[in-house]
Amino acid sequence: MAGKADFTADEWSKIIIAPVLAGMAVTLAEPSGLFGMMKEGLASGSALLEARSDPGAAALAKAIVAEMETSEGRTASRAALEAAFTGTDPAALKEKALSTLAEIGALVDAKTPQDAPGFKAWLKHIAEKTADASTEGGFLGFGGVRVTEAEKATISEIASALKLPA
Repeated sequence: MAGKADFTADEWSKIIIAPVLAGMAVTLAEPSGLFGMMKEGLASGSALLEARSDPGAAALAKAIVAEMETSEGRTASRAALEAAFTGTDPAALKEKALSTLAEIGALVDAKTPQDAPGFKAWLKHIAEKTADASTEGGFLGFGGVRVTEAEKATISEIASALKLPA
């Protein structure tokens, strides 16, 4: 069972931001206004918490959820995000999120290969739920599409970064 003890403090600080990065990359692919961004953020958080009650969830996913349920874990996650992304040009945020996800995927493959496939599939699931949370385009809630081509492409980029099938 993979968990925090399998990683150094620096490695763990990267791993705990992985779910946020998966949702953030999709949101950055095609920002959908204030309410769309709120819906996507809530969907990302909801997908993260699903692992808590899913008996088939990867142990590493459950460890991250347990960490995020504590104030210390949330503080550590926020600090890790700030450290990783402060000073990053806004136009480069999505690419930085994708490259960081690739690093995390490689790290998990190396340290916890038995849990890596389930963990990486969970990250892709978070991205998919985020993309599906809000319609893009349209007017006053009418029309538009649920998942745009840019969001689909970003989900494929996430799968590629994590070395998963698209």
